[in-house]
Amino acid sequence: MSTSEAATPRALGERVATDSVGTRLRARREERGVSLRQFARELDVSASFISQLETGKARPSVATLYSICAALEMSIDELFAATPTDVGPTPSPVAAPAVSSGGVRDVLLRSWAEAGEDRQTSPLVSRESRRSLVLDSGVTWQRLTASNHPTSDFMFVRYDVGGSSTSDERLIRHAGTEYGYVISGVLEVTLGFETHRMTAGDSISFNSEMPHRLVNVGDVPVEAIWFDLHEVHAGH
Repeated sequence: MSTSEAATPRALGERVATDSVGTRLRARREERGVSLRQFARELDVSASFISQLETGKARPSVATLYSICAALEMSIDELFAATPTDVGPTPSPVAAPAVSSGGVRDVLLRSWAEAGEDRQTSPLVSRESRRSLVLDSGVTWQRLTASNHPTSDFMFVRYDVGGSSTSDERLIRHAGTEYGYVISGVLEVTLGFETHRMTAGDSISFNSEMPHRLVNVGDVPVEAIWFDLHEVHAGH
């Protein structure tokens, strides 16, 4: 696994969440009372890699990131959440519309309070304001939603030439369903024993429980729109 220092995303949006990923993962691990060494054993990686990841000195692959989030019972989308220093002063909550059951309004206001640092005043996400995660193996994800959605991930993804969802050739699997649309480049998607080659204009959908791997097999970067619909863990 790569332990290179985090770099500026390649020609993508400038508002980056990558530097805060390690901090968020460490906070969740400690919140669950799991030691660094115990967590490393659960994931079958070295303790030094987890330490470097949590201090921002290493990047996870797509496969490792899914494994970490599954172990910590958190969504990928949570990692894009803004930090207080990213968004400046917290805006005042917008009054929720009156509803027949006060419960809906209470839930809405409570969710705003809990997600406070990630609250947005507009549903619009401009190209310049996208939040990014720069991963290992030449992969960058950008969130296309203005706020966290715990049950789904809507992203613009980029695979550099030779970039893949795993640094080795193993297949990964996780809960949920994936939907993808390729904008440019050639993306090879392996699903079990079948391999599909996608080019501009092609789309795909599959159960993420099926072992899979994505790799750029062309000579230009792959750019695509990806939507992950995943299960919510109990108590999440």
